Amino acid sequence: MASLKDLRTRIASIKATQKITKAMQMVAAAKLRRAQQAVEASRPFIERLTQVIGHLSAVANEIEAPKLLKGTGFDKTHLLLVCTSDRGLGGSFTSAIVRMARQHITELLKQEKTVKIICVGRKGAEQLRRLYGDMILDTVEMKELGAGFDLAKVIGERVTDLFDAGEFDVATLFYSQFKSVISQIPTVFQLIPAQVPPASEQMPPTLYSYEPDEPRILEALLPRNVNVQIMRALLENAASEQGARMSAMDNATRNAGEIIRRQTLLYNRTRQGIITKELIEIISGADAL
Repeated sequence: MASLKDLRTRIASIKATQKITKAMQMVAAAKLRRAQQAVEASRPFIERLTQVIGHLSAVANEIEAPKLLKGTGFDKTHLLLVCTSDRGLGGSFTSAIVRMARQHITELLKQEKTVKIICVGRKGAEQLRRLYGDMILDTVEMKELGAGFDLAKVIGERVTDLFDAGEFDVATLFYSQFKSVISQIPTVFQLIPAQVPPASEQMPPTLYSYEPDEPRILEALLPRNVNVQIMRALLENAASEQGARMSAMDNATRNAGEIIRRQTLLYNRTRQGIITKELIEIISGADAL
């Protein structure tokens, strides 16, 4: 049985940890508000851009369509862009995205496809490197540029350069879509060739005419679309990460409180047992005299 000193030390340690988890929860809540606002502000623009590209691709000549839209015509080499986080203590945020990426990799390998990976976020890279280290082309950490358009542009240019060099045929984006503090959905999105929305979601073709022609506009828009879609993934991830961390730290704070309650009860029982034992010894000694 642990001594009273050991129990006091353990209770003090858990209380210190509880203060840390509570502070992290409050910090995550403050960051979540800003991240959520950024996500909500970006969604209308991204949705409209996707609709415009969908409409342009519907009326453009397939022969003249840019390569980023029609693809290479092959499906042999796949590039996976796995967006996670640089930091831990976020519950299942990173592991859920990595799990989806692993499932996708497994299916591609069964089909004898070539897989290449770019990891955005140190934590996801650490998990993927254990099994697929030879497939990882690059790891991008977000600590310098943060989750914004500057970082998205750097990553997007890297992806388009690889595509122009013929390094892959299909690029797929993995991230966590933010729904609420308790709901973050791991999402897979085809980045290249550009994923065109269904005809029912596209803009009415009779309302718009374009100058210059559609293929030239698409040629200018599609590289920007790659950057924008990556930016969306980074913003959604930032909000999802803070929501997951807020929930994880709230659970950790509650669990610490429960452990403190149980340890305090054990401390009191142990102390009571020691006092009772000493009293019995004193009474027994007095009776012997």
